[in-house]
Amino acid sequence: LAFVAAKLGLGIPLNEIKNTVTKVTCACFEPSLDYVVVKIPRWDLKKFTRVSTLLGSAMKSVGEVMSIGRTFEEAIQKAIRAVDVSNLGFQETSALMSIDQELQTPSDQRMFAIANAMHSGYSVEKIWELTKIDKWFLSKLKGLSDFGKLMSTKKVADVPSSLFRQAKELGFSDKQLSIFWSTNEQTVRKHRLEYDIMPVVKQIDTVAGEFPAFTNYLYTTYNGTESDIEFNDNGIMVLGSGVYRIGSSVEFDWCSVRTVRTLRDQGFKTVMVNYNPETVSTDYDEADRLYFENITLETVLDIYQLENSSGVILSMGGQTPNNISLPLHRLNVKILGTSPEMIDSAENRYKFSRMLDRIGVDQPQWKELTSIDEAKKFCDAVTYPVLVRPSYVLSGAAMNTVYSEHDLANYLNQAAEVSKDHPVVITKYIEGAKEIEMDAVARNGTMIGHFISEHVENAGVHSGDATLIQPPQDLDGETVRRIEEATKKIGEALNITGPYNIQFIAKDNDIKVIECNVRASRSFPFVSKVTGVDLIELATKAMTGLPLQEYPPVTMPADYIGVKVPQFSFSRLSGADPVTGVEMASTGEVACFGRTKYEAYMKALVATGFRLPK
Repeated sequence: LAFVAAKLGLGIPLNEIKNTVTKVTCACFEPSLDYVVVKIPRWDLKKFTRVSTLLGSAMKSVGEVMSIGRTFEEAIQKAIRAVDVSNLGFQETSALMSIDQELQTPSDQRMFAIANAMHSGYSVEKIWELTKIDKWFLSKLKGLSDFGKLMSTKKVADVPSSLFRQAKELGFSDKQLSIFWSTNEQTVRKHRLEYDIMPVVKQIDTVAGEFPAFTNYLYTTYNGTESDIEFNDNGIMVLGSGVYRIGSSVEFDWCSVRTVRTLRDQGFKTVMVNYNPETVSTDYDEADRLYFENITLETVLDIYQLENSSGVILSMGGQTPNNISLPLHRLNVKILGTSPEMIDSAENRYKFSRMLDRIGVDQPQWKELTSIDEAKKFCDAVTYPVLVRPSYVLSGAAMNTVYSEHDLANYLNQAAEVSKDHPVVITKYIEGAKEIEMDAVARNGTMIGHFISEHVENAGVHSGDATLIQPPQDLDGETVRRIEEATKKIGEALNITGPYNIQFIAKDNDIKVIECNVRASRSFPFVSKVTGVDLIELATKAMTGLPLQEYPPVTMPADYIGVKVPQFSFSRLSGADPVTGVEMASTGEVACFGRTKYEAYMKALVATGFRLPK
């Protein structure tokens, strides 16, 4: 649309503007669509305590997803799953309030309130009276609810091919079906392939197949008989960032786009998988093929097998792709970069902790505890304050800093269930320590590029809410040396190929590792742009075995400093507590340059819209 609007603005008539999708029709040719698109917003209200969840005239969502299908049912189920990994589709979920109240007052949970109402036996008529949502939508959703109930009475071995296909045509995922049938996702997949039920790939062509389309803009569907394209590219798949949310946003889109561009410059065919309409990666001219699809085990595996892809890069899209690295690897998908077993070693607290002890890198004391008494004993031993992370959260309160035994008892009783199945992890919290961010790239365990950024706030403020300074201004030379040494050791121990990020805390030159992410982090774009060294290009070349220059020269003038400052949206979230802590709350960021850290910081603060005192 922007392309057409710009040409119209220049005075070019519609009949002279080419349709970039079909390449043969002009812009005055009326589009006809043989697909349905659903867009759903993503809210992250759980991140804020005491926030009002009521939806009204002030926007509260932080991102959105888009899904494409051949039927409304298929598209809406895909979109619901895309919003959050924990959503399986349109089905009932634990209710936050009474169904009637939830239906009458729209909140971020409204879709699930409708599912709960249908599951409890409400009629379309009754839900319409409470919500005034068009009955066409409600009757389609009721069809999904009823079909789900039917499915939950079956066993996987008893489901005939026709019913299985119907489930897939209605947009039910393998994982969703596995829960109905009390089995696992791979068993469902095995049965599906035995019945020869596979998705077909369709093009977005805006003319419903009336003219041949030359587009690489694709989606998968079960409502079709043949694919629109030939699969002979064997391209490298790059998994995108997924939905923007607090903690994972446009930074990862920048990383995946830089990856695709680097691969294309080097002559590789590329396949982009993402489902976020706000991103550059979902522009159909960025990659050789764009799949507007969910980043889940089932979908990625289907596309990988259809495309006969030569490998998957999943370290550029944040945590969403990283979460499926091990299952993909176990199903013989070729993962480019660090081995998924090693990614798991960094993400599993026990494995990572044992590895740090083995290579002689320090970490704060921590322990996983299964009862409140044990928790109290451990806290007395390491002394307060401590950082508490429950593994199972009831009230949406996740990590918290606790300063006394009284606080600990209150927090654990109110926020989480502590038991053998739901342990709580308690870490010694070091007061007055500096937090330092290390972004690095390695090849076969050898570091080939790194940058250190310094946090302005002391440790205990989430790295996504912290102000970053690059290059660091107040770090002791010895601290820097120790951080580089520890990063080298961790890179070797995990045999990393590609990007990684480590967060350190330092006090009196004593450094400790808080966590290590074996993927691009949210500070990669910032350090790459400040220094003029594209770490993502370097990482992509390392992962694909291309020739590269280790430690490329920094193009930034010596007397310049970059400062990154978070952007908060508390003014839109009535009732939210505007204090930053260990949970991330910012929704964006800005960065500015200056000749001193104060000048750069001042510029960046003004850029966020912060009114400076006179």
